[in-house]
Amino acid sequence: MKIALYIRNSTNEERQNPQNQINPLIDECKRKGWEYIIFQEFASGSKESRPELDKMLQRIRKREFNGVMVWKLDRLGRSLQHLLQLIEEFNNKKIAFISLTEGFDTSTSQGKLFMQLLGAFAEFERNLIQERINAGLTRAKLEGKTLGRPQGSKDKKIRRLSGYHLRWAGSKT
Repeated sequence: MKIALYIRNSTNEERQNPQNQINPLIDECKRKGWEYIIFQEFASGSKESRPELDKMLQRIRKREFNGVMVWKLDRLGRSLQHLLQLIEEFNNKKIAFISLTEGFDTSTSQGKLFMQLLGAFAEFERNLIQERINAGLTRAKLEGKTLGRPQGSKDKKIRRLSGYHLRWAGSKT
């Protein structure tokens, strides 16, 4: 089996030494007799580009690997939704996904169940967020607040040309 090991550290500081992830992942591969290639980067989870993740995904799409292993789930996805999208792509390509510290493997029945539960919780979280947004919008309307972008926004012409800008009742545009 050929495995892609994905290692991400938020910073290049000693307390975030990548060996904390690399050593246990390599040990697991050696224990199971798997070949591996390491994709390592230093990037925050949310804002920075992640070229090593992109390289790994390109090679996965070419079916160069049988599995992806991370030390911990939060090392891979930017958010729960992003993580689930990646794992869904792996599943569609019959690529096992293994999280070493959480102890699951999507090639097993237990791992598949865990991912289904994660998906259900992600959907629940999205629904809760939408309910809070709608409650806030309703409250703001009742308080007489104007919703949406302020009139005279600098990019108004661009938004109008793109079809994004909508005319509101009483608007002079």
